[in-house]
Amino acid sequence: MTVVAPTLRLERKLLAEFDLIISLDEVGRGALAGPVAVGASVMDAAGCRRRVPEGLRDSKLVTEKRRPDVAARAAAWVQASGVGWASAAEVDDGGIMRALGLAASRAIDAVVALGASLDGALVILDGNYDYVSRVHSAPLQVRSVIKGDRDCASVSAASVIAKVARDDHMSALHVDHPAYQWDRNKGYASLEHRAAIREAGLSPFHRASWAIADAPTLF
Repeated sequence: MTVVAPTLRLERKLLAEFDLIISLDEVGRGALAGPVAVGASVMDAAGCRRRVPEGLRDSKLVTEKRRPDVAARAAAWVQASGVGWASAAEVDDGGIMRALGLAASRAIDAVVALGASLDGALVILDGNYDYVSRVHSAPLQVRSVIKGDRDCASVSAASVIAKVARDDHMSALHVDHPAYQWDRNKGYASLEHRAAIREAGLSPFHRASWAIADAPTLF
């Protein structure tokens, strides 16, 4: 199957109306353990004239071996980037949509801290639901874009940056919790992960409301 590369077609169109685009995408939404993460990438009119990095795709379409290199080149290509996090406890306390909103809000704050201005900015959010506006402290202009991670290069950049950051985080957690093999499954409901939950129970990093040993395998 031929995979079509993302473009800046939508971003260029939107930058005729807005000064800046902040693109967001989430990773870790369906995991049993670990945080949910949202990547943010910043694109302006000058950035839209630069060539999209070779190999940039939605993170799910980039092999694990290639992702770190693609993420590094994506981060160098956009004007700024950042990752926001919401912990497993926050997922349990407020639900996944609330946690996604918290992570997205923190990702926006991260790029604002690097100099991005929300005045005249549009937030592009992959998917069909705006989970960030109700959470962020400042008013936002948000546009949800279905399959934005596949079609919009700036969202693809946010996707792969967030994926590499979260995978690294889960591999680091694996050191102290090797039974769950998070270095391999990254907290998702693999057979080995479910077996470890049955054997060892839950860690402090599990989403206690989700960690059902016999949940369907997600990959």
